[in-house]
Amino acid sequence: MVLTQRSNARRPTLEDVARWSGVSKSTVSRVVNGEPKVSPEAAVRVREAISALGYVPNQAGRQLVTRRTGAVAVVAAQPEDRLFLDPFFDCLLRGIRGELARHGAQAVLLFVDEPDDYARVADYLGGGHVDGAILFSLRPGDRMPEMADRLALPAVFGGRPLLRDGDPVRGQAYVDGDNRGGARQAVRHLLALGRERIATVTGPYDQEHSAAERLAGYRDALPDTAPHLVERADYTRQGGADAMAALLDRHPDLDAVFVASDLMASGALQTLRERGRRVPQDVAVVGFDDLVSISESTDPPLTTVHQDVAEMGRLLARLLFDRAEQHSGEDLPSAIVPTRLVVRQSA
Repeated sequence: MVLTQRSNARRPTLEDVARWSGVSKSTVSRVVNGEPKVSPEAAVRVREAISALGYVPNQAGRQLVTRRTGAVAVVAAQPEDRLFLDPFFDCLLRGIRGELARHGAQAVLLFVDEPDDYARVADYLGGGHVDGAILFSLRPGDRMPEMADRLALPAVFGGRPLLRDGDPVRGQAYVDGDNRGGARQAVRHLLALGRERIATVTGPYDQEHSAAERLAGYRDALPDTAPHLVERADYTRQGGADAMAALLDRHPDLDAVFVASDLMASGALQTLRERGRRVPQDVAVVGFDDLVSISESTDPPLTTVHQDVAEMGRLLARLLFDRAEQHSGEDLPSAIVPTRLVVRQSA
């Protein structure tokens, strides 16, 4: 049967789709709602009929049947202006949005910056506006894991959620990179190059789990490192520039630095250039994330620890849908994305 667009102005109905595709209304409903137990052949016929007729499901009725809104909250514990300046989060959000689109869902972006924001976000999440939540950029002891539990809302976390004392929150699904292992790779690479005075620019390790793990990996490779070779920054370009300046003031003879993000590393390279240090001849630099928009555009191109940030976003969305479909209440496995060193400097 060749399907053609109906020319009348009446809005196509579920019955029209069933008649055109030669299946029952219940089969059409299962395809529309993404339910299983539909043969591939029937699903193809239904989708062809939907396309040809221009059928648009009645969302209000669909929500009454499925109790789903087709929306997922993406909650960031970050100031809005900082989030959109960080290419890491841009890449992560692209992965999340792409996977949500595959499931016919859309993202609703929410920010938690001030203490009062928690009540506002809790009211929204508990109001039936979304089917689940992806939460990231949490600080240790953040209230959002407890809030998600209290609302009985399917939720997954970007980064492992921690209690205030640093212990992991039990029973929460999360996606994270191998921060500690990647940092070890970076520092061992610098040691293999014969570098002897290796400093690090770290993130705010009292606030960010990833920063604490990357600092731990640095110390795994250099257990006897002096505390004054460690400089804390804030995951921004300017923070990396300022931290590199502080390290050079204390240690003008340092010959390598592991910087805990590519964005901070780009700032560190700027400071080294201003101080007349050649990279990598005088000071070798290794970053973290392998954000191509940064690592391949710096001068020189940045040696860095690669993690697939977009895949982390996709995994967050997949894990959330798995959790939403789960009815047993059992914990879901979390995911750790592997890292690997990408060498772009010759020495």
